[in-house]
Formats: sequence, C-alpha cells, structure tokens
Amino acid sequence: MNKQERVTFVINTLKELYPTIPIPLDHKDPYTLLIAVLLSAQCTDVRVNQVTPLLFAKADNPYDMIKMSVEEIKAIIRPCGLSPMKSKGIHGLSHILIDKHGGEVPQSFEFLEELPAVGHKTASVVMSQAFGVPAFPVDTHIHRLMYRWNLTNGKNVMQTEKDAKRIFPKEIWNDLHLQIIWYGREYSPARGWDMEKDVITKTIGRKTVLDTYLKKQSSKK
Repeated sequence: MNKQERVTFVINTLKELYPTIPIPLDHKDPYTLLIAVLLSAQCTDVRVNQVTPLLFAKADNPYDMIKMSVEEIKAIIRPCGLSPMKSKGIHGLSHILIDKHGGEVPQSFEFLEELPAVGHKTASVVMSQAFGVPAFPVDTHIHRLMYRWNLTNGKNVMQTEKDAKRIFPKEIWNDLHLQIIWYGREYSPARGWDMEKDVITKTIGRKTVLDTYLKKQSSKK
C-alpha cells in the first residue's frame, strides 16, 4: 500500500471499530475538562476519573476552587501524581480565569497555553473536546501508533502532531485522535502487545517494528 492507501485504511478501520467515541475523561463543562486533562499528565484516565468527583464535589468552578488552599487541593489530587505542581497550577489558573476571563475557560490556544500547568496538548484537548475546534492532541498512544504504522518518523510528539495534521483530513481530527487512543489501549499497547489482535499494525506496520516483534516471538519458542 502507498501512504494514502494506508491513511484510508486507518480511517476506515477505526470508524468501523469505534462508530461512537466516548470521551475518556469525565467532565460536565470546559472548566472541569480542563482540570481533568491537567490531572491526567503522567496519570491514567481511570485514576483521574476516580479523583475528580472528590475534587469537584468541593469545587467544580474557579470561584469555589480559589476558596480552597493549594494544600487542600494537593491532598485530594495526590493519587494522580505530581500533586505539588498540579495543585499550584489548578489554583493559579482558576485565579487567572476569574481575573482575566470572567471565570470562563477561553476558547483560544494562545490564552489556554498562557495558563499555569497548561501545555499545548492540554490546550488541544480542551479546544477539540470542549469547543469542537479542530485539533490533534498527541499523547503517548498516538505517538507510538503513528510510528508503528509508518505514518511519522517523529522523534517527539510535536513532529508527530505536525505529520498527523498533514496526512489526515481536518474535519475528522477531533474524532480520529480519540479513536487512535482507544485503539492503542485496546489493540496496540506498549506492553503485552499481541500483533495478531492488532489488525492495523499487522496490515500496514513499519517493517522494522514487525521484524523486531517477530524476532521476539520466535526467541520465546
């Protein structure tokens, strides 16, 4: 297959597997999504979804959040890891949302990325999932799969994002990045990967990746 055929194969396979696409992080509005995405850095979505109900029961908006101390926030979010940085970020960005944006989450990459503890990936998730603006947030699953599928040589997530935006149609970015995440978790994980179940990699995978996998399998026999 040439590159365009591989891209089409990926799109069609994912559409078939995930006709409806659940959002991984539980939230009810842009603010709660922003906080959940911030907490998900180096933490599983499952763990975040266990912690956010406890946090949002006390503060699900910036006005209530700044009534809590950084220490109180830290105590609740500790299971998510990096709690000293994340608690300061949550408290600080809640102040900025009130002071600069009328308590609302801004619908702008520029303003979102100015907030403490909010990087480009977090901003991209909020823009796509809260506001429907085309974006392609690249997490470790997408980075790994785009390489396995020989659709990027990206040495980092920024290059992978650039390549993804170039080869996939803009109108499907918001659905597609979520479909790839779900596929990565279900069929193409970093550990315990069974290529027989991973139809996309098996069909279009990078030759070096397939060869390495097959060598490992044969050495186990």
